[in-house]
Amino acid sequence: MNTLAPLSGALAPSHPRPQLQRPGSPWTDLSGHWDFSHDDDDRGIADGWYTAGTAADAAFDRQIVVPYPPESTASGIADTGVHPIVWYRRVLPVQRRNGRRALVHFGAVDYRADVWLDGQYLGSHEGGSTPFWFDVTDLLAEGPSSPVLVVRAHDATRDVAQPRGKQDWQDDPHGIWYERTTGIWQPVWIEEVPELFIEHLSWTPDLTSGSVELAVELNRDPSPETTVGVVLHLGGEVLERVTFAPGARTATHSIRIDRYRNGPEQGSLQWSPENPCLIEAIVTVTGAGAGDEVASYFGMRSASVANGHFLLNDRPYYVRSVLEQGFWPESHLAAPSDDALRGEVELIKALGFNAARIHQKVEDPRFLYWADRLGLLIWGENASAYEFSPTAIERMTTEWISVIKRDRSHPCIVTWVPLNESWGVPQISLDPAQLSYAQGLYHLTKALDPTRPVVSNDGWEHADSDIWTVHDYGTTHAEVAASYANAETALELMDSIGPVGRRMRLLDVADRGQPLMVTEFGGVGYVNPGDDKAWGYSTAQTPEEFEALLRALFSAIQLSPVVAGFCYTQFSDTRQEANGLVDADRRPKLPVATIRSIVIGDRVDTTWQRRPRRPDHDLIDPDLVDTE
Repeated sequence: MNTLAPLSGALAPSHPRPQLQRPGSPWTDLSGHWDFSHDDDDRGIADGWYTAGTAADAAFDRQIVVPYPPESTASGIADTGVHPIVWYRRVLPVQRRNGRRALVHFGAVDYRADVWLDGQYLGSHEGGSTPFWFDVTDLLAEGPSSPVLVVRAHDATRDVAQPRGKQDWQDDPHGIWYERTTGIWQPVWIEEVPELFIEHLSWTPDLTSGSVELAVELNRDPSPETTVGVVLHLGGEVLERVTFAPGARTATHSIRIDRYRNGPEQGSLQWSPENPCLIEAIVTVTGAGAGDEVASYFGMRSASVANGHFLLNDRPYYVRSVLEQGFWPESHLAAPSDDALRGEVELIKALGFNAARIHQKVEDPRFLYWADRLGLLIWGENASAYEFSPTAIERMTTEWISVIKRDRSHPCIVTWVPLNESWGVPQISLDPAQLSYAQGLYHLTKALDPTRPVVSNDGWEHADSDIWTVHDYGTTHAEVAASYANAETALELMDSIGPVGRRMRLLDVADRGQPLMVTEFGGVGYVNPGDDKAWGYSTAQTPEEFEALLRALFSAIQLSPVVAGFCYTQFSDTRQEANGLVDADRRPKLPVATIRSIVIGDRVDTTWQRRPRRPDHDLIDPDLVDTE
């Protein structure tokens, strides 16, 4: 296991916004008990639940533990019924201070949030996966007071134009879908900032020049004398100090890292799963009315594709990924604790994976922090809508832009996946408009972030794509291996109908060296006998049978000379899906060492080398073939 390089005390792993922290300005976590109410008749606004008074007091008839969704047991509500509208209320522990602004932050509220403070409407936010905040300073009274924050969340159960991922639109979970996550499901918190403050930071490393571009977004236009100072350090060593005048609300500045000019030292500074090197930064804003200081970090790494390989830091890198749904029995899409997020990353790595594909969820930034810190590649994916319509296009596009803005500075994220399995574009092979939409999302993502590969539609029915991905749930070694035996069979697959009966590519796209990856396979179900609600794509009855099936399917992919990486379905059991390598409580179904040996396989060099195919070597091991 990697030895963690020391980080300064300026960065707290439990902070809800890991890459923009204010070490000199304490933040207040609002997790805990809030007043709560369902509003099944949608009467709350008309009856004034956002104001003080008898009606509101009577409406909030129970309490919920934030940030756990009301469907979960951790919330104290544990009601999985259909309740599209819910309300929250609590007193804010904040007061007005001269020269300081008070901001209330929401990590994520599913799906639309309306917010009031002491009966005054602050505003709304739409998008169940992205953060938002309000400046409440001008509504606070001088001196001690007890301002009341009220939140109304609307999560329309039947609205399939709403990006929902795997949250069920039916009353009860069915198939591969599970209970809804309604309302607040990521941290709510307060921080104090100066009058002029840093609203957003992003980092873009450039390995060619040995530099990093910093983009700073302020809350308003700065005065002419305003300056931004940056100190980059690694451990106790200061790497660079720069100062520049922002000139406008949004400014960029390229910082050359002198130590990176030394070729032999570059490897030690580059971020990878084997060397998760994080460079810390202190960014200050000084000038008239300004005095902000924030702590941040980034990693020097690049992600690209060429010659049929995925490239990490311009070197071929074999991707061993697992599908991660990020769903917990007690807390659903919300993480049960900060420690659970770290433990999740640690266990994924312990099982032999160097990557995880976050599936139909925008993961908590604290999870991404631990992936950055411990070294785990992440494929970032959006929660899908299910219908194709102007409303769905607007919602998906707006939310996806916010997701990329929030997460593009995390070195762990190496691939973007805006669409999965044609969800939201169900007739993409027949409807030119749906194909144009998928193609548009691909190009939009490349425009927002040209530094990472983009998969246009993971699994099948690709528009343009930087990686050709296949979902293949063949149940035997022979069945899976046959499609990837050599370059000819792989090309035939990609130019025809795929394993689940879908066309693989819908456009005649020039070969740019896109690699081929099997990004869903396996899905072997293994549960206690008699559990008739659990399922997998195939089923094992005993530990021995489970191990044999895993070895057969993993080796079918690993033996291929043309597959550049894989993603096994899946990491943990999720409700009725019993196809995890660990159960829903994160207990491995086989010894960790056994699973690790299967995942890593017998590759000579797992960081880059493909297994060459010798003329006398049959890719299909006859001992693993199911002859029945």
